[in-house]
Amino acid sequence: MYSKDLVKGTLQPIILKLLEENRRMYGYEITQKVKELTQGKIEITEGALYPSLHKLEADGILQTEEEYIGKRLRKYYSLTQKGDSVVAHKVKELTDFIATMNILLKPKTTGQ
Repeated sequence: MYSKDLVKGTLQPIILKLLEENRRMYGYEITQKVKELTQGKIEITEGALYPSLHKLEADGILQTEEEYIGKRLRKYYSLTQKGDSVVAHKVKELTDFIATMNILLKPKTTGQ
């Protein structure tokens, strides 16, 4: 499992990409999908997820709708029109950052 510090900076792009692909999801569903897709290497805690979801909602990137499942109220998150345009930028920024980190961290070759 990756450290909390590594995951922290990537949380928004992860959330946005999942919502782009799945249309709408609730919080627990997001945590389980990330765990499943990464085979447990990334586990998002509620303490990290919900502040990010609330910030994205406050920024107008996400919208919520509530639905009763039995007697429980479930809050679903989905992208707004603004969110649709933000996803590509956030994912591209993260992909570029990862490529840059690969340059910095790759082993030094001899003779250069």
